Amino acid sequence: MGDDSEWLKLPVDQKCEHKLWKARLSGYEEALKIFQKIKDEKSPEWSKFLGLIKKFVTDSNAVVQLKGLEAALVYVENAHVAGKTTGEVVSGVVSKVFNQPKAKAKELGIEICLMYIEIEKGEAVQEELLKGLDNKNPKIIVACIETLRKALSEFGSKIILLKPIIKVLPKLFESREKAVRDEAKLIAVEIYRWIRDALRPPLQNINSVQLKELEEEWVKLPTSAPRPTRFLRSQQELEAKLEQQQSAGGDAEGGGDDGDEVPQIDAYELLEAVEILSKLPKDFYDKIEAKKWQERKEALESVEVLIKNPKLEAGDYADLVKALKKVVGKDTNVMLVALAAKCLTGLAVGLRKKFGQYAGHVVPTILEKFKEKKPQVVQALQEAIDAIFLTTTLQNISEDVLAVMDNKNPTIKQQTSLFIARSFRHCTASTLPKSLLKPFCAALLKHINDSAPEVRDAAFEALGTALKVVGEKAVNPFLADVDKLKLDKIKECSEKVELIHGKKAGLAADKKEFKPLPGRTAASGAAGDKDTKDISAPKPGPLKKAPAAKAGGPPKKGKPAAPGGAGNTGTKNKKGLETKEIVEPELSIEVCEEKASAVLPPTCIQLLDSSNWKERLACMEEFQKAVELMDRTEMPCQALVRMLAKKPGWKETNFQVMQMKLHIVALIAQKGNFSKTSAQVVLDGLVDKIGDVKCGNNAKEAMTAIAEACMLPWTAEQVVSMAFSQKNPKNQSETLNWLSNAIKEFGFSGLNVKAFISNVKTALAATNPAVRTAAITLLGVMYLYVGPSLRMFFEDEKPALLSQIDAEFEKMQGQSPPAPTRGISKHSTSGTDEGEDGDEPDDGSNDVVDLLPRTEISDKITSELVSKIGDKNWKIRKEGLDEVAGIINDAKFIQPNIGELPTALKGRLNDSNKILQTLNILQQLAVAMGPNIKQHVKNLGIPIITVLGDSKNNVRAAALATVNAWAEQTGMKEWLEGEDLSEELKKENPFLRQELLGWLAEKLPTLRSTPTDLILCVPHLYSCLEDRNGDVRKKAQDALPFFMMHLGYEKMAKATGKLKPTSKDQVLAMLEKAKVNMPAKPAPPTKATSKPMGGSAPAKFQPASAPAEDCISSSTEPKPDPKKAKAPGLSSKAKSAQGKKMPSKTSLKEDEDKSGPIFIVVPNGKEQRMKDEKGLKVLKWNFTTPRDEYIEQLKTQMSSCVAKWLQDEMFHSDFQHHNKALAVMVDHLESEKEGVIGCLDLILKWLTLRFFDTNTSVLMKALEYLKLLFTLLSEEEYHLTENEASSFIPYLVVKVGEPKDVIRKDVRAILNRMCLVYPASKMFPFIMEGTKSKNSKQRAECLEELGCLVESYGMNVCQPTPGKALKEIAVHIGDRDNAVRNAALNTIVTVYNVHGDQVFKLIGNLSEKDMSMLEERIKRSAKRPSAAPIKQVEEKPQRAQNISSNANMLRKGPAEDMSSKLNQARSMSGHPEAAQMVRREFQLDLDEIENDNGTVRCEMPELVQHKLDDIFEPVLIPEPKIRAVSPHFDDMHSNTASTINFIISQVASGDINTSIQALTQIDEVLRQEDKAEAMSGHIDQFLIATFMQLRLIYNTHMADEKLEKDEIIKLYSCIIGNMISLFQIESLAREASTGVLKDLMHGLITLMLDSRIEDLEEGQQVIRSVNLLVVKVLEKSDQTNILSALLVLLQDSLLATASSPKFSELVMKCLWRMVRLLPDTINSINLDRILLDIHIFMKVFPKEKLKQCKSEFPIRTLKTLLHTLCKLKGPKILDHLTMIDNKNESELEAHLCRMMKHSMDQTGSKSDKETEKGASRIDEKSSKAKVNDFLAEIFKKIGSKENTKEGLAELYEYKKKYSDADIEPFLKNSSQFFQSYVERGLRVIEMEREGKGRISTSTGISPQMEVTCVPTPTSTVSSIGNTNGEEVGPSVYLERLKILRQRCGLDNTKQDDRPPLTSLLSKPAVPTVASSTDMLHSKLSQLRESREQHQHSDLDSNQTHSSGTVTSSSSTANIDDLKKRLERIKSSRK
Repeated sequence: MGDDSEWLKLPVDQKCEHKLWKARLSGYEEALKIFQKIKDEKSPEWSKFLGLIKKFVTDSNAVVQLKGLEAALVYVENAHVAGKTTGEVVSGVVSKVFNQPKAKAKELGIEICLMYIEIEKGEAVQEELLKGLDNKNPKIIVACIETLRKALSEFGSKIILLKPIIKVLPKLFESREKAVRDEAKLIAVEIYRWIRDALRPPLQNINSVQLKELEEEWVKLPTSAPRPTRFLRSQQELEAKLEQQQSAGGDAEGGGDDGDEVPQIDAYELLEAVEILSKLPKDFYDKIEAKKWQERKEALESVEVLIKNPKLEAGDYADLVKALKKVVGKDTNVMLVALAAKCLTGLAVGLRKKFGQYAGHVVPTILEKFKEKKPQVVQALQEAIDAIFLTTTLQNISEDVLAVMDNKNPTIKQQTSLFIARSFRHCTASTLPKSLLKPFCAALLKHINDSAPEVRDAAFEALGTALKVVGEKAVNPFLADVDKLKLDKIKECSEKVELIHGKKAGLAADKKEFKPLPGRTAASGAAGDKDTKDISAPKPGPLKKAPAAKAGGPPKKGKPAAPGGAGNTGTKNKKGLETKEIVEPELSIEVCEEKASAVLPPTCIQLLDSSNWKERLACMEEFQKAVELMDRTEMPCQALVRMLAKKPGWKETNFQVMQMKLHIVALIAQKGNFSKTSAQVVLDGLVDKIGDVKCGNNAKEAMTAIAEACMLPWTAEQVVSMAFSQKNPKNQSETLNWLSNAIKEFGFSGLNVKAFISNVKTALAATNPAVRTAAITLLGVMYLYVGPSLRMFFEDEKPALLSQIDAEFEKMQGQSPPAPTRGISKHSTSGTDEGEDGDEPDDGSNDVVDLLPRTEISDKITSELVSKIGDKNWKIRKEGLDEVAGIINDAKFIQPNIGELPTALKGRLNDSNKILQTLNILQQLAVAMGPNIKQHVKNLGIPIITVLGDSKNNVRAAALATVNAWAEQTGMKEWLEGEDLSEELKKENPFLRQELLGWLAEKLPTLRSTPTDLILCVPHLYSCLEDRNGDVRKKAQDALPFFMMHLGYEKMAKATGKLKPTSKDQVLAMLEKAKVNMPAKPAPPTKATSKPMGGSAPAKFQPASAPAEDCISSSTEPKPDPKKAKAPGLSSKAKSAQGKKMPSKTSLKEDEDKSGPIFIVVPNGKEQRMKDEKGLKVLKWNFTTPRDEYIEQLKTQMSSCVAKWLQDEMFHSDFQHHNKALAVMVDHLESEKEGVIGCLDLILKWLTLRFFDTNTSVLMKALEYLKLLFTLLSEEEYHLTENEASSFIPYLVVKVGEPKDVIRKDVRAILNRMCLVYPASKMFPFIMEGTKSKNSKQRAECLEELGCLVESYGMNVCQPTPGKALKEIAVHIGDRDNAVRNAALNTIVTVYNVHGDQVFKLIGNLSEKDMSMLEERIKRSAKRPSAAPIKQVEEKPQRAQNISSNANMLRKGPAEDMSSKLNQARSMSGHPEAAQMVRREFQLDLDEIENDNGTVRCEMPELVQHKLDDIFEPVLIPEPKIRAVSPHFDDMHSNTASTINFIISQVASGDINTSIQALTQIDEVLRQEDKAEAMSGHIDQFLIATFMQLRLIYNTHMADEKLEKDEIIKLYSCIIGNMISLFQIESLAREASTGVLKDLMHGLITLMLDSRIEDLEEGQQVIRSVNLLVVKVLEKSDQTNILSALLVLLQDSLLATASSPKFSELVMKCLWRMVRLLPDTINSINLDRILLDIHIFMKVFPKEKLKQCKSEFPIRTLKTLLHTLCKLKGPKILDHLTMIDNKNESELEAHLCRMMKHSMDQTGSKSDKETEKGASRIDEKSSKAKVNDFLAEIFKKIGSKENTKEGLAELYEYKKKYSDADIEPFLKNSSQFFQSYVERGLRVIEMEREGKGRISTSTGISPQMEVTCVPTPTSTVSSIGNTNGEEVGPSVYLERLKILRQRCGLDNTKQDDRPPLTSLLSKPAVPTVASSTDMLHSKLSQLRESREQHQHSDLDSNQTHSSGTVTSSSSTANIDDLKKRLERIKSSRK
């Protein structure tokens, strides 16, 4: 029993794993209890059992296993982590539970599987169950099928994927086990319940008996659509809603649900695609062209067999389709035509959408073939064209179809109309927009008047179908002129029509089966469809259902749904039909009189034609009263206007009567139901009077009223044609003027521009200038709507006219057309016309494109041209392409039919030779064809995308431009539909992938919806995320959020299911990241009604349903029906919000949503936004008034980081919501600091929008919030970024000019607080900008604010300089406004109080009046600068300003009054006694804050004040003397660079004292080695400041009479002293860059030449110091940089005409100095750069030009420089021309070659390259001369610094090869030292090669010894330019002397010549001359001795060697050793 008690004590999780079954049983029981108790699904308790659950289900003990299963079930149901266990647990259930004999175990197992599905793990469960079907144990198979069946039955076919199950069904039916077959049968029945007949094709091959049994079962199934009975967790709310609806009343919703469910699965989807192209017979294409029809038939039959496969693999079917098309079009054998048509049908059915790209080619051919009468041919063609139609859209083939409509053959006309009718049946109101309906209706209306009855009938049928699809309201405008008989016939046809999308009209309320078309939105829900029915069926049946539909559907804009829905809807719809257009028959005059007398007083009618005008006038007045009182329904408009037109009618001579008459016409048109018939009675008269001076205006008003009643397009057309049919120019011009205004008022939609254009052309040709002017004005107005394409119609006008037109267009440029104000009111009263109106602008824009006269170019695309383009010879191909480009250019706008051109061009896209030309043509094509290019996207557009994979950059760029040009015309839908794009992305071409993803990332964010096919790209997108190419990965990551924006996170996450586990985790992590950055979809256009959704529903259902659908689809994956997006019991609040935009979350959730944080912290969100703004990806926040795009942009940016509900409040159109939002933001300010700071840029931008609101309460609230916000920010020590400041401060400054005092006060308070989070110096320019405002209050307030800033922060805030700032302020002294004048004066007085009389100098010249005002004000101001002593006290701190105190203050209490503390701290630190009196001159806050943009503070070191008197002594060049440094400088190392930046910025100050003080502080740093490195990285900056100061002194100070010259000399001395200190520190000196050195040298040389300095008593001293400084600069700077700088300076000085010859001469002297230094510095110089500079110099100054110079120095300088370089480098110099692009541009190369040749002629040596190979090439027979040459070359190498080792190696090789060779002659001329060096070198090599180990160290050669010996006996030191061209310069001997001295232990360097310590420390053991020593280091590593570390002398410093006797070079090893040890002792003592 001991054991028992032991396990009892164990914790639960350990019991569960115990080996004793009892322990486990007990563990499971306890676990079950624990699981039931845990209430929180996220409790950490769950995680403990994560690893154990698999063991629960797979327990080996059956009893224990049962308990384990129970526990596991509860766990899965309640634990949030359960999903992680899905795979292992379900596989455990399948393998270990389903085979158990106990039924209970199996039931629990199934339950667990279903529970996993419920917690969203359906895919994983299904995967495991399908694996289980492969198990050998039939029990397991049966249980798996059963589980799948139950899952399908409960969750439905949306959750359980049917395709994989159907795939395995046939196999299950073949099983030997009856149980498996039976279970398979059951699941087949269940699947059939969900997808009906789609299941038949996949099961057609199973056993016929089984199939029969299935059929019997299927028949028994109920016909009603199934519904899921169990829901996923995410759908549970939906389930609750469903129950509510069911309880609320019946099945009204049912239809909607079916609409959603039934089309879920398509049989086609379940089939496997078959590849047929490869199976075509090899000779197919020959046979199909054969002469014998039997052979052609054979070929077609082979295709027929293949196309019987119901689903075909995508591929390139172009050739096959072309062949079949040819048979259909050209074959004379009708049987073959029918067969080919059948094949096309098969292809279209098998390929579906993939066939779309070929549709355009085939449709015209088939339609034209309808001329065949044979029924079987006609039937085959009909089937073919119907199948083809389903693969494309009506839009794409509309052009082809319309073209055939004009054919003369009646059969073709009839069949085309029938085809249109059949096509319309597949359409819906949304896929058959007005723009498409219009041309079709026009064509069909011609046909209904055709002589052939069959043509008429077909046309009636087509029109009837259209009427049925889109409703009467949409079709009626096109049927205006159809007589009643025909109209009835159309309506009769309409009633017979059965649409594909629904049953007959009478059954409108029945359930509808729905096949969604690609164009159709998800709103194919019931709401849309039911409404369609309501309109089209006036029968009472459907109307009874209306209330139910209303209750669920979203109510109309802002109004609650009317309770009495039925009747209400009915009447409204009827009215809707009437308002559209009132058709009225013409009445006879008798009838009119009768009707008029019924409504008018009898006297009125009698006096109408009285001869006395007064009576007529009285009659008119009565007439008018009667009309005013009449009711709309009773007013007989036609009768009344005919009465008015009765004699005298429009010929009325009295103007008063006429005015009244016209006014009455306007009244009748406004108040009555005015028809076109009535309009025609009066329009003629109106046009006649429009030019009348007195009556013209009334006539125009009447016309406008008629236009409102009868639509502007019709009225305008009538009026203009009437005006131009008469001769009166006044009438013509006034008519055009009226039309211009009318267009602005009514908008442009529907106008027939073509007709106007011809009239405008007539008008432009008129002789009367007024008519011409009016025409041009009208064109201007049209331009607003049509755009630049309008000009094309007038290009052939005279140039003078054209320039007038252009000027008018120019005026209109950039303006947007005004919103129409008329033409809407009347219709909106009916409540149904809104949808239509919303559609119109859209229509208009399409019209404009239709107007352009398009040329038909297909006849020009001949077969010769096509074969040219495909020719083998590229020249001919080019000709062909040029021809095509020419054709398109000439045509400008073309029709979409371009024959064989697409195929030809497509071929050229693979042609590397002509690809760019082809792309250009395709770009042209897109522009020329316009939107019609859509139909070519698949066959031409996609191949362009393939070109994005080209390896050439320019080709990719051209392809991208082409694709963009196409997309601009077609929109994105065509590109994203189908698999083409995903196929492209699948290709593993990194270029293609990155370009395509980049393109998608750019386009997707702009789309509001995308085709579902976008999901096909996702797997490839994921593989791109892991592509080996970094760019591809980056582009894929960039595109990820945009894919997610359209597909939703759920779908994207689901798609990761197929990835490998490692990839899946990575991708999911990226998805999470993208989810945070996911942008919101672009908002729909402001009119929600712009496209009617499902059916032409009355508009009231539309506004809400569009956005509703939008927002749902993005929130969750299973899309609920738009209808159910709102619960039936809508709160009234939600209803009122409906009109604006339906909130994406239901109102039920509203309250709980508000609990979370309002600002979401997005990591790096702000940085990303700034990057986007910088990269111009988004608009810069800069406007005078905020346009819509700014608001939309801000909304989009906010969507990711502001709570949705708050955002809705913030962007609500009602100001009270803004107040609410502000209140919430105030509440959350403290609690969400991080969020506020993270979104600060967005918050500030939103507040700027509030500044433009007119509502004061919002403004006050916003300012209140800002005060709190800035207080918070300063407490958090936050600094505004530049971006935040620039997008906020300017708008705040505008508000400082508000008329209300309170607001101004608040704004000033905010500006005050802002200085704590943004430097005052940066605020200054913004406020300065505010002083330029037109608002005088704003100017005054800004000036006052400037005064306050100067008072608080001193003059340093004045930007850009105090002088400029004060001049700008002083301008305002002369302002018209008194307040502004006073403010300006006060500000300047403030400055005066701080700065004294210097103010007058800074202000510059003022007018006398202003100056006297200022002086007066200064006198009056009590704050004069006090007594002199204070002034002196103030001077010192001004110079010795302490900086660190600022930073400390910032840290202590920024919220307190910063300014006073700052100054207090500043003055205290230096002069405690003066603390109270010191003014506030200097302020650090400029740069300290500028450099610090985070919340981290910079530590500022305290800079010490120095006594500066010693600097002001006459300057002797200062000996470096070490000063005591204050302890403050120790901070320097840890400090950020901001201190140095600040001081350096002071160096260039215009104030001499400031500059001197800054220089002193820098000098302090430079003089101490340990501090000096702090300057590293600031050298350029410092030098720039210095030469700016030099320039300032030269140009300004020296010219200033008032300045003491002593001051200037002091400043010069400081500058030069500083520079000398700097250039003594080599490591710092080398940091100076070329450009800076150039400017510095320019400044110094200019200073040397300044005659004004020489005249001063201490001037000579300054010039001497400069001289010394220049020498230092030349020696210590980076040699490449200084040499380069001097060359550029010389070039500039020679080019500048103003430059003095003396200047150039000094530059050249510097260059000579550099040439002298070259032998020592050559190896540290970047020769390539120097030669590039020389090249540029010689390019600018060729030899001839240089020779023309007055002085010969330049050319000599250049030659000397080149000569020296050649000598030092030898032939290798020619390898250093790499940086020169085109060597032929200057004579440099030629010059170098000449020099080399010259030197070689003298030394008889060969070129280097030859020498290298020489050793191996010389053979025994080589002549002695050659040998000598070769040896001479080798010895030359040994003697040169760089190549000594190489030379020795070659000599060793040579001796080895020619052992008898005599090298004695070469050695005997040289010194003893050189001989022993060579011998030793050879020995070393020998030992190295033969591996004899190390040689005794005494023979070693120190790598520091640069041995330069020459094989000539000369011992005298010759000049540099030695005549025999060898390197025998003094430096050679110095080197030798140095080496000898070193070997003998003599110290080479004098004390004072020691190199600066820094240079030794920076490169401890590396000699300065790198190249040769490097070689010795690497090759003679064994000889490295410790001595080198100590005896290191700097070989390239300028040393003065003492001449002393040199001991014999062959000193003994002992001495050597002793010396070495002595050296060690010495160095260790130092």
